[in-house]
This record gives sequence, structure tokens and C-alpha cells, in this order.
Amino acid sequence: MRWALVIFVLFFVLLTWMPQLRRFGLGRLPGDIHFEAFGRKVELPLMSTMLLAVVGLLLIKLF
Repeated sequence: MRWALVIFVLFFVLLTWMPQLRRFGLGRLPGDIHFEAFGRKVELPLMSTMLLAVVGLLLIKLF
């Protein structure tokens, strides 16, 4: 349950900060989904979200 909450929160943060995070390579990892539907660009940064969740959990465990 905690994993789902962490991934949801990071997914939301990634979607709102995507333009700034692209400079660091996030959002362009294998596993991130990009497509166009009804003339609108849709980006689902799944792998970037999982990567940030793991990094965040490792930082929490260290402190």
C-alpha cells in the first residue's frame, strides 16, 4: 500500500515538473510512455516515477 501511495505522489510531481526534469534526462527513460490522442500530447513517465520512488526510499532509509 505504501508503494502505491509513493508512486502516485511521485507520478503527480513528475507530471507537473516534467519540463524542468527533462534537462536531467527524466521522462525519456525506457518505459516512459509518450503518445498523442485527439490532438493532445500525453506523457506517462512510469519508469522515471519508479526510479525516483526507489531513490526516495533509499534516502529515507539512510536517514
